[in-house]
Amino acid sequence: MAQIASPTTPVKADDASAEALLRRLEWTVLKRLDGLLQGDFRTLRRGNGVDLADLREYQLHDDVRHIDWNVTARLQVPHVRQFTEDRDLTAWFLLDLSGSVDFGSGDTTKLAVSTGFVTALARLLTRHGNRVGALLYGSRVDTVLPPGSSRTHVLNLLQRMRMPRPGPALPQGSGQARRRWWRRQAPAVGAPTATSLADLLRTAAPMLRRRSLVFVVSDFISTPGWETPLSRLAQRHEVVAVRLFDPLEGALPEMGLVTLEDAETGEQLFVDSADPAFRQRYERIAQDREARLREALAASGADTLELTTHDDLLQALLRWCDLRRQRARLKTSHRFPAAFQRAAAASQTGP
Repeated sequence: MAQIASPTTPVKADDASAEALLRRLEWTVLKRLDGLLQGDFRTLRRGNGVDLADLREYQLHDDVRHIDWNVTARLQVPHVRQFTEDRDLTAWFLLDLSGSVDFGSGDTTKLAVSTGFVTALARLLTRHGNRVGALLYGSRVDTVLPPGSSRTHVLNLLQRMRMPRPGPALPQGSGQARRRWWRRQAPAVGAPTATSLADLLRTAAPMLRRRSLVFVVSDFISTPGWETPLSRLAQRHEVVAVRLFDPLEGALPEMGLVTLEDAETGEQLFVDSADPAFRQRYERIAQDREARLREALAASGADTLELTTHDDLLQALLRWCDLRRQRARLKTSHRFPAAFQRAAAASQTGP
């Protein structure tokens, strides 16, 4: 059963480091992002407010309750009303903190990227009086943090993300040094995994009674079945799928004979990474999984934001905010998939 955490009382774990991280992000990230997601008086978001903003043609995943029947009858084409979203916003972070997230080919892990993103966005939203809550998933949903709006609440969320969670049992004779080793190896593509994002999404659905901004932060290395719950969540809420990614998951470098171990199930595989044929199979399987994942995210109706362990967090967030501003100017409800974001980033950095 999930633990209901207090939104006001922080846990006593790494208080100094959590405070230092939040203070660093406030100086390096928040000052650049402040006012981009929502201003002091108006917002770029369209939702369930009371002020009519615009009328547009009905599109897939639109709420049928927003259809303007008078305009539809006059133009013979279904049209829906768009409202300016209320400034009082509730945001939820659905956080995948399973073993596969605690991985990075360099000095930065996907967990560190997730921590920085959640801390920056949570503090950015709470500075304007909005509330943020979170569901934390390790091998199950173990913590539910009710919405809060204080700086202490953000520190509480940060500290709970950094707390260790139960992982797979290590083989007999394995010590702490071996534990650090297998957690930093590339996960075996296609290996079974204990992560079930569907459980996280199904648990969150009845808790989000009010329309909210929902960030699903995960590497989406999961058992199948999460696509339908994500799509249902996106029909009622504004959902942003934040995908964590490490380049080593897509291409295996030449390292000789290595033992790969699944960070969640403990399954081991002894491979020869010097074999070109094996590396090609690895890359082909990774590309197939990547294509299926992008297709599923695009079909879900959720926005997609990709954060890699080699990217600068601030630049990635600035690109995402710029895309949201472009969509607001275009007056369209279409989501921006990750492929579109990468193309926009390439055009900015190209010759």
